[in-house]
Amino acid sequence: MKQIRPKHFILILTLLVLGACQDNPERHLKLGHWYSQKGLIDEAILEYKEVTRLYPDDIGDLSREAYETLAAAHYGLAIMYSKKEWWDFALQEAETCFQLLPTKEHYDLLELIKKRQSLEEVAASSGL
Repeated sequence: MKQIRPKHFILILTLLVLGACQDNPERHLKLGHWYSQKGLIDEAILEYKEVTRLYPDDIGDLSREAYETLAAAHYGLAIMYSKKEWWDFALQEAETCFQLLPTKEHYDLLELIKKRQSLEEVAASSGL
């Protein structure tokens, strides 16, 4: 029996996971979290963005669970954009997250990103 090489195993596993995620926001969210934990920021961003793409623009009829999933995706995007130091994008995602689900955790993230962004602007204007 032939042995599967590690590189091929990872490819097969990735294809299986992606196939299972097809049009399932919760699975994309979980995969985004997994990528985030592994430090794969760009991959996590793609998965979180896919969650947001799968929901309709008119979110008025979403269930509570769907709101939570969508808010978690925007939260994840805010964190990933912060890691890339893309403060404008991070702020936009944090604001969306807080609008969807106004919790203390989401408010704290929003305020933290605002503070960090203002520090970056001060540093840039002073030439640091």
